[in-house]
Amino acid sequence: MKKFGSAIILAGGQSTRMGFDKQLLKIDERRLMYSLIHTLKKSFEEIIIVTNRPELYIGLSHKITNDILLDKGPLGGIHAGLKICQSKYAFVVACDMPNINMKYVEFMKEKLTDSNSFGCVTKFGDWIEPFSSFYSVDLIKHIETYLHTNRKSINGLLKNLEITYIKEKDARQFSLNWDMFLNLNTNEELSNYLLNISAKGCS
Repeated sequence: MKKFGSAIILAGGQSTRMGFDKQLLKIDERRLMYSLIHTLKKSFEEIIIVTNRPELYIGLSHKITNDILLDKGPLGGIHAGLKICQSKYAFVVACDMPNINMKYVEFMKEKLTDSNSFGCVTKFGDWIEPFSSFYSVDLIKHIETYLHTNRKSINGLLKNLEITYIKEKDARQFSLNWDMFLNLNTNEELSNYLLNISAKGCS
């Protein structure tokens, strides 16, 4: 089994704060999902999309799946992706994250090279960044046991497991303003992001 050949994109969720399905988010007239795939396939042979609307991806050659354990939030999506993953570790992102930092991805791989931990996750103070993280297929049984207790918190699951954590100060060397973890959750956040990239394009 390859160690780092897979990436999982979580495209589920209700998108209630955005007001429309975030799988359809467009940046510069291109669906953000397609931009994510284009970026990730440079480093990952296997792209897995976890979605509740598989019809949106007809014609794509990548793996498409949906939640096995329903209504369990992002952890249910991670579980579904890991179940069909062909690598020991999968890099996990959400479909509303426009700033994937591939240099940081390689840094995380290095942290896991000689490790058998269940994943590599970035600290944000006392909290964690659950996405733009690596998770091991060895987590599957732990996720199932945890979700069957009606708990859904990724942090709650990981806190009792061996995880490789990257300190915030080390992560900020790759993204001083922390935008590599940006999620576009609301129309306001989307508008601000579009204004920022427009301003950068004009500078």
